[in-house]
Amino acid sequence: MEYRNLGRSGTAVSALALGTMTFGAETDEAGSHAQLDRFVEAGGTLVDTADVYAGGASETIIGRWLAQRPSETRDRVVIATKGRFPTSDEPNGVGLSRRHLRRALDASLRRLGVDCVDLYQVHAFDALTPLEETLGCLDDLVRAGKIHYFGLSNFTGWQLQRAVDLAEHRHLSPPVTLQPQYSLLVREVEWELVPACLASGIGILPWSPLGGGWLTGKYSREEVPTGATRLGENPERGMEAYGPRAREERTWRVIDAVRDVATGRGSSLSQVALAWLMARPGVTSVILGARTLDQLADNLGAADLRLSGEETDRLDEASEIHIGDYPYGPAGVAQRHRPITGGR
Repeated sequence: MEYRNLGRSGTAVSALALGTMTFGAETDEAGSHAQLDRFVEAGGTLVDTADVYAGGASETIIGRWLAQRPSETRDRVVIATKGRFPTSDEPNGVGLSRRHLRRALDASLRRLGVDCVDLYQVHAFDALTPLEETLGCLDDLVRAGKIHYFGLSNFTGWQLQRAVDLAEHRHLSPPVTLQPQYSLLVREVEWELVPACLASGIGILPWSPLGGGWLTGKYSREEVPTGATRLGENPERGMEAYGPRAREERTWRVIDAVRDVATGRGSSLSQVALAWLMARPGVTSVILGARTLDQLADNLGAADLRLSGEETDRLDEASEIHIGDYPYGPAGVAQRHRPITGGR
C-alpha cells in the first residue's frame, strides 16, 4: 500500500481509503468489522464515515470495532467523519452553523468512542451560514484538540477558493482536503476543482470512484445486472431504469476501454478504474465503498496496479468530456495561453 500526505498536512494516509456508508445499512456489524480488519491487514489506514450514514450506525459500528482492537491497530487508523446534514428535526439540527457543528461533532465523538477526530469534513456547502462562522468554528475545534484537521466535501470551485482565501486572510486553520465525486465517468471536477486544489495544496479524496457500480463490469449494453443491486432485484427491469447514464454513448465507450485494459492486464475492471484514479494529479486517497468482503478484497487489488502511459491514454481518450468552445474548450485554452501584446 502506498502512503501519501493528507494535503499539506504532515499526516500520511493510505492511497486507498475505506468508505463506510454501507455500514449499518447494506452491511451488518459483523460484515463491517470484517471489512475493517481486511482493510487494515492490507495496509489501509484512512477510514471515512459521516454522522448521517445509517442514522449514525456507521460511526457506532466503527467505534465498537476500535474498542475491541489492540492499541496498535487503533493508533494506526486515521478516522475521518463529516457533519452538515440533519441530525434532528429541530430548526438548528442542520447546517454549518457553529451551534450545529459543535453538537454534531460531539455526537460523532461519542459514537466513535474517541476524544479527537483526525479529519472533520463539512459534508456540503451551506448558503444560509456565513462561511466566516463555519471556518471560525473549525479553527476553534482544531485549537481545542477535538479535530486534527478539517476538510470540505461537495463544494464548487468558487466555494472552495473562498474558503481557502478566508482562512488565509483571517489566519485560521486551512482546509487540507476536498471530497468530491470523481471517476472515469465523472471528470467535470478537473475543470475548476482539481486546479484549485493543486494551487492550494489540498488533497483530493474521491468518492464513488466506480461510478455507482458502472465501472465494475456488471452493466452491459445487452443485459441488465442480476442479483443484489442498489435498485433491488427485478428481472423485468430494462436499462432505462438506470437513468441518463445508460443512454449515453460515452458511458459504454468508457466501460469498453476499461474492459480492454483489464483483459490485457488480467485484472478486474474495478481495479483498472481505481488505478487510473489513484494516479490523477492531486489525488491523496480514493474512497472504496463495498457491500461485501469479496468486493473490498477485489478493490484492494488496485493498490499494486500501475497503468502504463498507453493504457492511461486509452482511458483518458475514452472518458474525455466534450465541452463547449469557451471557457474550457479550445478557444478558452488558446486565450489563457495567448501572449499579452496589447489586444485581447
